[in-house]
Amino acid sequence: MANLKFSAQIAAWAEKVPEAVEAVFKESTKEIVREMQTPRGAGGRMRVDTGFLRASLMASTAAMPSINPAAQPVEDGAYTYNDGQIEAVIAGAAVGDTLYFGYTAAYAGHREYGANGQPPDAFVRLAVQNWGMTVDRTAKKVKAAFGL
Repeated sequence: MANLKFSAQIAAWAEKVPEAVEAVFKESTKEIVREMQTPRGAGGRMRVDTGFLRASLMASTAAMPSINPAAQPVEDGAYTYNDGQIEAVIAGAAVGDTLYFGYTAAYAGHREYGANGQPPDAFVRLAVQNWGMTVDRTAKKVKAAFGL
């Protein structure tokens, strides 16, 4: 999510309302995370069995969260995704900050890229590829909200 591309997309009207730039940045980021986290059953790309992978998503402005090789679901366990930490990092970010979102579940890479004959889910890569469209869509909503 390059800042240059983001800035270029909203530059024409951004100078008028600086708060709008921040709103587009944060809301677009939330949309990408929602897309990454959407289960297949709800039209997304992420397979969800126990919910452990979804629940392992972490965010940071300092560095990419690392996969934990020991992080596995407990047998018969069920896990719920809580977006509080993700929302807090996004809320505390400034336009221009680099935001990192990573899954800490041991098998996160296998699910994203495929392994052992399983096809890739590509839930992260395909969501991030939609950044430009997401910014455009969000900018239209923010423009309307700010009366631009």
